[in-house]
Amino acid sequence: MTLTLPSQFSADQALCASSLVRSLADRLAVLPAAEANGLAGHLLAPGGLATDMRRLLDAAACHHPNPAEDKDHLPVTVAPNSPQQTTGRPTVLVVAPGDEVYRGYCLKQVAAAYDVAVITPQPLTWEADHVVDHELADPYDLDQLFAAGEAITARRTIAGVLTWNEPLLVHTARLAEHLGLRTNPASVMENCRDKHATRRLLAAHRVPSARSGRVADLLQATILAEDIGYPIVLKPAGQAGSVGVIRVDNSEDLASAFDFAAAGAGLDGGQNKDVLVEEYLDGPEISVECVTQHGHTHAVAATRKKLGFEPYFEEVGHTVDATDPLLADVAPIAAAAIRALGIDHGIQHVEMRLTATGPRIIEVNGRIGGDLIGHLVRLATGLDLPRIAADLACGTNPSLEHTRLRAAGVTLLYPETSGTLTHRSIDPEFADRTRWLDLVQWIGAVGDQIILPPDGDVDVARAGLYVVTGHDTAKVEQRLLETAQHITLIVQPGAAPVEGAA
Repeated sequence: MTLTLPSQFSADQALCASSLVRSLADRLAVLPAAEANGLAGHLLAPGGLATDMRRLLDAAACHHPNPAEDKDHLPVTVAPNSPQQTTGRPTVLVVAPGDEVYRGYCLKQVAAAYDVAVITPQPLTWEADHVVDHELADPYDLDQLFAAGEAITARRTIAGVLTWNEPLLVHTARLAEHLGLRTNPASVMENCRDKHATRRLLAAHRVPSARSGRVADLLQATILAEDIGYPIVLKPAGQAGSVGVIRVDNSEDLASAFDFAAAGAGLDGGQNKDVLVEEYLDGPEISVECVTQHGHTHAVAATRKKLGFEPYFEEVGHTVDATDPLLADVAPIAAAAIRALGIDHGIQHVEMRLTATGPRIIEVNGRIGGDLIGHLVRLATGLDLPRIAADLACGTNPSLEHTRLRAAGVTLLYPETSGTLTHRSIDPEFADRTRWLDLVQWIGAVGDQIILPPDGDVDVARAGLYVVTGHDTAKVEQRLLETAQHITLIVQPGAAPVEGAA
């Protein structure tokens, strides 16, 4: 059947065209080679969809030029008094969208469905291709954040406000309240950010969690650790990303571990500077990716995690399988934790351990999971969590129907030692011929210092990452290992001459 197309395309039509082409490419990429070749041949045969597809692509390119053509990514300012052309779609305000490596897909998926305005602490670079309006402000300064939000709302109607930036969850909720827009109360977000408050609420609602207490000094930590029993975990109450979190196996190690946790609690971006002593939960660590609307939670995926660098809790990899039977077992626990915290809507990333006594909550994060977990969810299930987050912020009912039944995984690349990154590469022949290799992203540049935990955090410890797909978790794990054999990282301890990179 041949499509009848209008002679001129609107921006909305071009966006749909681009989405259609990407969707078809995604589907071809996951099919067996013979089946994919047969379908492609049918589509491109005379009398097929080739002509219409070409017209769709041309229209999409006309309205949405390829950002890869401008590779300099120099800072760009979207002038407040002359915003980019809008499409007539609702506008979503995103607070501090973050870096392109880990959060680029979030902004791009929201921009595929909404006009996007952003508030950032620095001039726009990669974000500029995806936004229609922008204000420069320090989002950690509430007065600046409010002023930036007011400036944008003076120019256009904002349908919703959101962030996927953990330290800014409370400020973003306060901004939404200030602008009269839909949000979880800021007090609810404070309880998510404060792990001590989270533990109290979970205990009050009888949600399985860990014994925990807040301590002011080493003496209090010693007393509580003896009461709970070793091993225990020390952690900052208000930080994120495993900052300052350490397992302590005996009393001899407690003093140095307490100093480590207290130092992490004192870093910028924390909700408070408290330190917690907690029961160690033994068992595999997972997270449950959830969508909550009007107080009802739907668990959409379970993420199985890989940890490294014991006794620290560094996350070094994740896998998501759309058909993982674990999801049915852990979904009720995740939903109970979300209810206990009073969360009414949004995306939640609920971390837990699968212990001998059943699933037990580690923490509840009121945003999309990091480390490209949302991207894995899309590859495995077809669900776009950032788009869903925007829908919920705007009061729109999102579609939660899975359009894929696949699996995907990410490996975060840590070299074997700290030092100067002198070489990084992936076998180009392998990368070119491997269709299930979804992404290879370098984080550390040649010449950068790589500092492994505990001295370095994820910003300086990782050299790169890669993502693969497969029909189930076993296949994904096999492909993650296979890809690792084709990647080379060379780190010279201390200062070293740079050889160059492939």
